[in-house]
Amino acid sequence: MGSFMGGSAYAMARDIAEGLILINANSLKKFTPGELKQLQFELDKAQKESRAEQPAGDDTQAIQKRGRKLSRITSAMQMINSALMTRK
Repeated sequence: MGSFMGGSAYAMARDIAEGLILINANSLKKFTPGELKQLQFELDKAQKESRAEQPAGDDTQAIQKRGRKLSRITSAMQMINSALMTRK
């Protein structure tokens, strides 16, 4: 098992999506490329699940919560892509 915060890539991806873990370029340095790809895979699954959830059109809070979750996932995936590109 890797050094994922929360114990697994799945748990870390969920925590990132919920805003419990904030990642940056320095926090990604301790992960191997394989671990980063595993985390990226789990984030992609979380992104698909979040996009599938369609809150009611008049539920502004739910729409905003979904948007924030998707934004956190997208930015984390961009950071992981950047980290993987710089290591090549």
